[in-house]
Amino acid sequence: MGARAVRVRGGGGGAFAGPLGTREAGSGARTGAGRPDRSPSRGHPRGPKRPAGVPGPGRAPHRPPPRLGRMTSRLLVYTRTTDYRHDSIPAGVAALRALGGFAVDATEDPAALEAPLDRYAAVVFLSTSGEVLTPAGRARLAAYVEAGGGFAGVHAAACTEYDWPYYGELLGARFARHPAHQPGRAVVEDRAHPATRHLPAVWEFTDEWYDFRTNPRGRVHVLVRADESSYEGGGMGEDHPLAWCRDQGAGRVFYTALGHAAEAFDDPAFRAHLRGGIGWAARLGDGADRAG
Repeated sequence: MGARAVRVRGGGGGAFAGPLGTREAGSGARTGAGRPDRSPSRGHPRGPKRPAGVPGPGRAPHRPPPRLGRMTSRLLVYTRTTDYRHDSIPAGVAALRALGGFAVDATEDPAALEAPLDRYAAVVFLSTSGEVLTPAGRARLAAYVEAGGGFAGVHAAACTEYDWPYYGELLGARFARHPAHQPGRAVVEDRAHPATRHLPAVWEFTDEWYDFRTNPRGRVHVLVRADESSYEGGGMGEDHPLAWCRDQGAGRVFYTALGHAAEAFDDPAFRAHLRGGIGWAARLGDGADRAG
């Protein structure tokens, strides 16, 4: 990846500055623009794009495509980091184990992504960072999702695999920067999706409120957006997607930018957000055939 990253001291947490710009910083710190943004972050159509399986008004839900192999209610939760590491990762793993509805295999071993993934209902990248996959792991993950496997990304999953273009397409957007960890408001756009239907129309939460290099709207179905008027330092403007879902091949993808601090994983509303989003991606329970 070229020159080594260097930790920049000062502020609350740390950031990493290297040849590709500043990456994720810890709580209370603020990052720069990261890598160059080659696409405008505004100007995308505001109308939501519904993935297959997310019915519009008056439309019947689509049946899920057949999956490869013998799928079970088991998740592969991947937490490897080669850049900034979140202290909240153990709390996140514990929260996913406590959700119920699926068993969890948690690992930081890249060899786990090189093995067949057919026995998993979904793969979850929980605050991964940097380059975390081998070439064989990349090929295996892409084939799994394209064939109908589920993928979910939490928080710093957007700070991952910068050198793999497919991953940016898979997730929907890449991390650019964030302001200080602080309270703010999230606006729920889809009140019917399993990841959001338990939430109020305006959700009070405390997090880092990630900005992204490009606005994913138009390529994803936006579930939640940030209200930048409710916190300091937002950089995307009025249209600021924060959680979304999308199709990739025959597979489903869910991403939420929330989940910086360990305390987030103790929040019942956030746990339900994770369970609903991951369950939708994995086609488990009430997320099997439809979004809401």
